[in-house]
Order: sequence, then structure tokens, then C-alpha cells
Amino acid sequence: MVKPIVVGIIGAGRIGRLHAHNLRVMPSFTLKSIAEAVVSEDLLAWAESRGLGPVFVDAEDILNDPEIEAVFICTPTDTHADWIERAARAGKHIFCEKPISLSPQQTSRALQIAEEAGVLLQVGFNRRMDPSFRKLKQLVQSGELGSPHIVKITSRDPQPPGEGYVRSSGGMFMDMTIHDFDMARYLMGEEVTEVYTRGANLVDPMFGRCGDVDTAVITLTFASGAICVIDNSRKAVYGYDQRVEVFGSLGSATADNCRPTTVEVSTAASVTRDQPQHFFLERYNQAFTDEVAAFARTIRLQEPLICSGLDGQQAERLAVAAKESQRTGLPVKLSVSAGEGRSEMQAL
Repeated sequence: MVKPIVVGIIGAGRIGRLHAHNLRVMPSFTLKSIAEAVVSEDLLAWAESRGLGPVFVDAEDILNDPEIEAVFICTPTDTHADWIERAARAGKHIFCEKPISLSPQQTSRALQIAEEAGVLLQVGFNRRMDPSFRKLKQLVQSGELGSPHIVKITSRDPQPPGEGYVRSSGGMFMDMTIHDFDMARYLMGEEVTEVYTRGANLVDPMFGRCGDVDTAVITLTFASGAICVIDNSRKAVYGYDQRVEVFGSLGSATADNCRPTTVEVSTAASVTRDQPQHFFLERYNQAFTDEVAAFARTIRLQEPLICSGLDGQQAERLAVAAKESQRTGLPVKLSVSAGEGRSEMQAL
């Protein structure tokens, strides 16, 4: 048997608790402790009811524990880079929720420190592990669809987030579309050379007050000339809308929404079926588990990371470019480094 990986979680909000729930039932891991800046009675009761280890106020207690091999960073975005650096210096492997940071300089520094420390860093773009999207990736890689010409990604939330979240999240392109930027790169296996954005405030004036948009269409042009169109909305009244299509020279393939059942009811009055699953916790439940299982295989079996720090950095660069394009109304060109396959904004 492979020895379980002893882990700690830094941050016990919604996503931290989700990972805790998954880790505690996975034989590849032993969840030893959790840290949260404000330890409430609710958090303590939640941890006790699940038989979890101690809950610390200071995450340094986790980093200083020699038994802990890896940490999950599930804190607010503006703290991710700092915790990556601290965890790397403590010799811990790192699973970090997206994005790595809101600053290209902070992200580069965090990646450099992790590399110098020789620790693994996986970024939580869990949609790469969604079974339907993985099938699309396999179809592209196998050549069954021919040369990809157009990728269409639809990602619409069922309800908008609160103003407090919007003001600290980095905006739609950094907290929402960033998943779609990563998915576009994942499916195509190449870098983006141009980003063009059109955005609007059609859902709630609050987004405009926060300097953000709530509705957007983003066009990506890849090095091969292939095109990706992403459409986002903060409010789809019918549910969590998550669809992807890849159109190529030999055919096309589509990943549709997941629904509670596949039953379709046909009567003289209408043809109906279930609405899409409500939100990301339901839609990507399996993907959350599978990405963590892949992290374990990387640590124990030296399998390649399913989403590296560089992947996270590239998605952030596209988010920054999309925001710049929205601001100026102009496309943003990105240069691609032939040596490393990286793309960098020429204008920023």
C-alpha cells in the first residue's frame, strides 16, 4: 500500500470545507489539521462533527508540523501568493485554489520560490478533470476532430455574487472567466496570441459601481489561427450553464450541461427536461475529487501535474489582457516565447 499523504488545510471557508470533506474519505490522504484566521463556534462544531483534527488560528502551526507533507491553500485570493511562498520555504507540496494572485509580479515570485524549494505546486482548475471536458480533450489530441478551428465556451452563473466578494475578487475575468481561459488552453494545447473583450452591465448596477462587468464575450486567437469564443453572464435564471463545443476540420464535439436526470417529458403542450444543476458544487463535484486524487498521484507516483503553476499563471495573463481590452475597447496582442511556450502581453 502507498503511504497516505498527511495534509493540512489553510482556510476553512466554502472551498476549504469542500476539500476537507473529500480528503477525509480518500485513502490517499490523512487530513491532520485546519487553520482559519477566525475560529468560530460554527467552525469548531463542523470540525468536531466530522472527526477532523485541530483547528488553528495561526497557519504557521501547520507549516511547522514535520508530519505534514502538503498543504491546501483555500484562503482569500490576495493571500495565496504569500502562503505559497511560506509553504514552499517550509518544504510542503502545495495545492492552491485559483488564481495564484491578482498581480503578475506576485505570481511570478511565488512560482520561482516554489521551484527553487523543489516542491510541487498544483493550481485548482478542477474543470480539467470533468469527465466530459476530458473527453473533448482526448478527441482533440487523437485528431478525430481534425484541426480545431473554433472553440465555444459558455459559462453563466445562476446568481450574482455579493458586492463584498466582487470588490475583492479581481473582477469577472479573474474570478470567473479565468476558468474558461484555462479550459481554452487545456483543450487547444497551445498559447493565445490575441484577446478581445466586449463587456456590459446588464444584470446589476452594483458591478458597474465596483468597476466590473456582469456580461461579456471574449474572443481568443491562438498561435495556430484557431479562434475561441467565450460568453459569460453573472445571472442565468435557469441554472448553472456550462457548455463547450470544439469544431474542427473533420467534425465537432459538444459537452452539454449536466442535469439531475436525463428524463425528457413530451406532451401536446410542451417538451421539457430538468434544468441544469444549480451551481459549481453540484456540477463539478466529481472533478473536485479527481483533481485531488491526481495531486496525490503526482506526489507519490511522480505523474505530471494536471495543472501546474505555469498553467495558473497563463490563465491570469489572459484575465489581465481581457480586462485591458475591456478598458480600451481594443484587442490586446500577446507575444509567445518559442523557447518556453509562454505568452506575454506586449501592451502591459
